[in-house]
Amino acid sequence: MDERYRKIKNILLQVLFLNLAVSFAKIIYGMSTNTLSMQSDGYHSLFDGVSNIVGLIGIQAASKPPDTEHPYGHRKFETMASVFIAVLLMFAGFNIVNSALGRFGSGIIPEVTTFSFLVMIGTMAINYMVTTYEHRNGVKLQSEVLIADSMHTRSDIYVSLSVILGLIAIKAGFPVLDPIIAIIISGIIVYTGIRIIMTSSSVLCDTSQINAQEIHNVVCEVEGVIGCHNIRSRGSAGHIYIDLHVEVHPTMPTLMSHDIADTVEFRLKQHFDGVQDVIIHIEPAPLEPAS
Repeated sequence: MDERYRKIKNILLQVLFLNLAVSFAKIIYGMSTNTLSMQSDGYHSLFDGVSNIVGLIGIQAASKPPDTEHPYGHRKFETMASVFIAVLLMFAGFNIVNSALGRFGSGIIPEVTTFSFLVMIGTMAINYMVTTYEHRNGVKLQSEVLIADSMHTRSDIYVSLSVILGLIAIKAGFPVLDPIIAIIISGIIVYTGIRIIMTSSSVLCDTSQINAQEIHNVVCEVEGVIGCHNIRSRGSAGHIYIDLHVEVHPTMPTLMSHDIADTVEFRLKQHFDGVQDVIIHIEPAPLEPAS
């Protein structure tokens, strides 16, 4: 496992420990006080921990070097792990809705204490530190798993804030707001899952990663290049592949055209961050008709 994957793995392990601590605090106290919104928030945090484990498995698979069956490497296992995280999120959201609907008309009145507020404020502060730390490192290491997981954890902050508002409403004599807030929480959870899936699917479906015109402009600045076309790019942030056709003078020697291809590859890697490989097809430019 190279240094990048080792760092991602260590970050996920640290976040996993914090997520489990936060989730158990909210679930246990939510159950003891019959506060459904707090329990729902706790299960949301618990799924944060599950997503950390999924991320660890995905990173372990993605860190393997290229082989004969996977000549481009195993990087997409990381993307697939982020999609699975999103599916878990959405599953949790639907379960919360089911529990909330069952609470209507049940006559259960949650117990709200000062400690209820302390639990929520404390766990919200931890979540804020976790999501900031994880997202910053996700951008730095260009890790889809860390960024997806930080989005998951960030939704916990909004959820916890809504739970605090719900506790205030319950204290004021409106216990019906407890399941209503739980349903709102589930909507936030499902929306977060959809966002992660949309981001990850663009990688799995080989969506273009760099604007073709920008690539064209960089390539055409290389001396000896007459034109370029059939420009394609794919991959993910920090792991981009480019292929294109470069036109040179028809009489140019092979050795010289090869040097131009090397220069084009160097310029592209220098200009665009995360370019791993460039495949260049050299072809003769069409001759201009004699006047």
